[in-house]
Amino acid sequence: MDLLRKLKSYVWTKSFLKKLGIVVLSYLLIITIIVFYLDSYTDHGQKIKVPNVKGMHFDKAELLLSDLDLTCEVLDSIYDPSKPEGTILDQDPMATDISDVFVKEGRIIRVRVSKNTRLVEMPSLVDKSQRFAESILKNRGLKYRIQFKPTKEANGAVLGQLYKGREIKEGIRIPIGATITLVVGKNEESEPSDIPNLVGLTIFEAKERLASMGNFGFFPVCRDCITYEDSLAARIQSQSPEFLEGVQIPGNSTITVYASKGM
Repeated sequence: MDLLRKLKSYVWTKSFLKKLGIVVLSYLLIITIIVFYLDSYTDHGQKIKVPNVKGMHFDKAELLLSDLDLTCEVLDSIYDPSKPEGTILDQDPMATDISDVFVKEGRIIRVRVSKNTRLVEMPSLVDKSQRFAESILKNRGLKYRIQFKPTKEANGAVLGQLYKGREIKEGIRIPIGATITLVVGKNEESEPSDIPNLVGLTIFEAKERLASMGNFGFFPVCRDCITYEDSLAARIQSQSPEFLEGVQIPGNSTITVYASKGM
């Protein structure tokens, strides 16, 4: 009991109250300094209105955002030939007028922009007939030009494929609309040959027979062949030019065959 009375008496002395006041004031001062520092460090209360940059060209939007101490960054490029390349299609965060979102200095505004170029893979056309190679390129949205090269073999077949004057390998991605140069073998001194009868053969049997006969081009058509196995099973129903006994055609001619897997 004496200890409690002494402690109670000490608490109400001027010395204790003075020390207690100093501690409380020091605590409040430290809290005030911390709050002020955090407000200053985090730009508390700073509000920058995000402009609407959709529809602008990226370069113009970048300058606009830079003037507001904001950064513009391309998040993705989307193929859209209806708009000039570099047009902003979307932004994150959205404009303040739409989202009511304000940002702070240094915030990155991420955008998606349009592009007018779409890429496709280059096919392998070497050893294919000229007509077949042309159809493949058309289907992929590619243009082509033909460059003939004298040859005693592989007449009418593709000997090389070039892009911008250089050999291009299968699988290389190039823009749609690009021009491919097909180097095609041409034997101008080809001797006339009998028309072979290919009806009833498989596509691969016909190809082997023509290869053994000389420089005929070969263009197979099988509309109901979907898989590689279908092509193996399909048999030729007709051909052009049609087989006629004793009739000859130039040895560099292309023979088109029409096959069906259901025959």
